[in-house]
Amino acid sequence: MEGLIQTRGILSLPAKPIGARRLLQPSHGLKQRLFTTNLPALSLSSNGHNKFQAFQSIPHGISVSHKERSRGFICKAEAAAAGDGNVFDGGDTAAISASPKIFGVEVTTLKKIVPLGLMFFCILFNYTILRDTKDVLVVTAKGSSAEIIPFLKTWVNLPMAIGFMLLYTKLSNVLSKKALFYTVIVPFIVYFGAFGFVMYPLSNLIHPEALADKLLATLGPRFMGPLAIMRIWSFCLFYVMAELWGSVVVSVLFWGFANQITTVDEAKKFYPLFGLGANVALIFSGRTVKYFSNMRKNLGPGVDGWAVSLKAMMSIVVGMGLAICFLYWWVNRYVPLPTRSKKKKVKPQMGTMESLKFLVSSPYIRDLATLVVAYGISINLVEVTWKSKLKAQFPSPNEYSAFMGDFSTCTGIATFTMMLLSQYVFKKYGWGVAAKITPTVLLLTGVAFFSLILFGGPFAPLVAKLGMTPLLAAVYVGALQNIFSKSAKYSLFDPCKEMAYIPLDEDTKVKGKAAIDVVCNPLGKSGGALIQQFMILTFGSLANSTPYLGIILLGIVTAWLAAAKSLEGQFNTLMSEEELEKEMERASSVKIPVVSQEDAPPGESTSQLSEKSTSTGI
Repeated sequence: MEGLIQTRGILSLPAKPIGARRLLQPSHGLKQRLFTTNLPALSLSSNGHNKFQAFQSIPHGISVSHKERSRGFICKAEAAAAGDGNVFDGGDTAAISASPKIFGVEVTTLKKIVPLGLMFFCILFNYTILRDTKDVLVVTAKGSSAEIIPFLKTWVNLPMAIGFMLLYTKLSNVLSKKALFYTVIVPFIVYFGAFGFVMYPLSNLIHPEALADKLLATLGPRFMGPLAIMRIWSFCLFYVMAELWGSVVVSVLFWGFANQITTVDEAKKFYPLFGLGANVALIFSGRTVKYFSNMRKNLGPGVDGWAVSLKAMMSIVVGMGLAICFLYWWVNRYVPLPTRSKKKKVKPQMGTMESLKFLVSSPYIRDLATLVVAYGISINLVEVTWKSKLKAQFPSPNEYSAFMGDFSTCTGIATFTMMLLSQYVFKKYGWGVAAKITPTVLLLTGVAFFSLILFGGPFAPLVAKLGMTPLLAAVYVGALQNIFSKSAKYSLFDPCKEMAYIPLDEDTKVKGKAAIDVVCNPLGKSGGALIQQFMILTFGSLANSTPYLGIILLGIVTAWLAAAKSLEGQFNTLMSEEELEKEMERASSVKIPVVSQEDAPPGESTSQLSEKSTSTGI
């Protein structure tokens, strides 16, 4: 007879147990029942599933030596197994209590994934409203135009982003993760509520219109962009806060929290699906923006319809912000954190400059930064030109805002579809291919947009047959370019980027994420704006510089693809190391049962029994 019970964690007994030997030795009657009856035995395989075997029955009349009886109780420990097993009395069933599942997913996992999906929904619902509103404010305001955007991103947005990163790095060293989350998100909620109900109604009083007009008359129209920032400074502040919501709340707070409570396997399966709920938010928020845009037309004369719409939309933003805080509190209270490898390299506390030097010295972080900066520059090279065409086609705030609502809805639908395909891409082709799709899509669609602008003349008859002017056609093609680029970013680029943070140690993860997402994101947009400013000053207009912008776009995308390839190898190496560390930790936690000299069968020493145990598979 040989019954082997495979398990992971078997407690070792002392060499000479005191008081336990008598308890562990079965009585004569129990011995007889054990060795003369068919009993089921439980075996746990390495994958954690139950396998039921049976003790071989001993026919009557066949004697069994004490040695063979002792060998039947030898346990085989399997280091690679997962979970602990318990054998219950009764002989009927002996099972390991498994976590309940819904639709094949463990309830514990759903308690993380569902709230995270709702958080992402609320965050992107707000971001869509804020993104559309900020463009309407700064582009359609009196004394301003789309040309303000490059100056705004370079001279206002970037410095504020750098200042926030420095402050966030300091706070991350002194605050807990929970306190840091609330400290960052609450000022955003308060500001957007105050803007809708206090700052915008008083904009005529707090904007220096007269001073801006005098300076413009003195300095000339070439300073219209910088002077517009001063003229509508509260709108520009709203623009920057809306931009920071996308980089801080979406990238740093949400994805940092998601990386904290999810495992790599869960991330590969569910990160692409987070965007499904988020892009449903894009669809509904786009409809919300368009509803309020059309509502202004139905208000009576003398009523500031945009102020009424702004109050309603900012109320929604505040409500969604409070919902985000509640979901964060609930997850921290009721969801257990996953077990991470304990052998992470411990980093010392570093100051701001030391942190920046450390991040710059890391090839891994540099490649991640290249991805983010390259995306910002590439999308900005096309987006500003498109928005200038958009204002020319839709000069009024009502029409501009309504078009942006339709744009957000189409972006949500396209991204939702891409999200459904992204899980297949990750599963079939892996991280590397998924990371290279976004730059490829952006390059192809960007070439199509610039080609229509450069060679619009030959396409004019065809466009006329479609009932459009060349300007309207450029607006639609630019919209398609932005829709496809953003859908690829949300469904593939962002999940790839966030997966890359998971195998890093906590210090690199927190400070590196702050530096990349808060600084590199606006740095990419500001870099694109600087390139555009330089091209306009050099070649006289944006149209004259379009061929050169296409060449620059090609070079940036090439560097983007090279960084993605380099990061792929480093990511796979780190993941292999982390899996190896976890296996070693599980192996080191297994203890082989020790049989004392007194418990050894007559005539055999402990070492002889150990040798025989080894030969039987221990």
